[in-house]
Amino acid sequence: MSTHPLLPREFYTGTDVVSIAKSLLGKKVISMAGNVLTSGIIVETEAYRGPDDRGCHAFANRYTERTKTMFEPGGAAYVYICYGMHPMLNVVTGSEGEPHAVLIRAIVPLEGIDVMMQRRNMEKLNHQLTNGPGKLAVALGITKSMDGSIFHHDNSELQLAAGFSFDDESHIVSGLRVGMSIHVGPCAYRPWRFYIKGNKWVSRPLVVKYDF
Repeated sequence: MSTHPLLPREFYTGTDVVSIAKSLLGKKVISMAGNVLTSGIIVETEAYRGPDDRGCHAFANRYTERTKTMFEPGGAAYVYICYGMHPMLNVVTGSEGEPHAVLIRAIVPLEGIDVMMQRRNMEKLNHQLTNGPGKLAVALGITKSMDGSIFHHDNSELQLAAGFSFDDESHIVSGLRVGMSIHVGPCAYRPWRFYIKGNKWVSRPLVVKYDF
């Protein structure tokens, strides 16, 4: 599906989810939902590290029907529905049994832009198309049925391919993750949101700080 080589299985199996979250910046996400090609370049991510991360669905190794994909070997897609409405695309990392994942928060649309706009009910192309995790997932046609897809398989509906990398991390900005509640405690202050400096497709979230 891609002229770029797929990221190999080994890319996902490292133990440092924070490092992988940064490494995913610049990579190409590809969807074949409905047998229609759409794709984009990842420009914003967030790292979630179970079991010690209260912001992670699998905190304290919480294994449920919802989180079970996070316990799969790195390279699987963890897709969940937020607020019963918005699909969210995550990249599972680490070894089997290590519930780490990276949320894809924003992409620059590449292929199938007309289709992406139709899915988002947009008539004019602008940053709102894919500058948020729910927005990009809808634009790529991602549904809960894609949960568990393997990014490095040739016949997968969801794939990740090599795009470009940053040898100089001065191009990467880090900050607080979005939507952390008071119940997350000190984990809310982990600077595990990463984005490409100056990129116009990055989301513009309101980040609230809490005093604990």
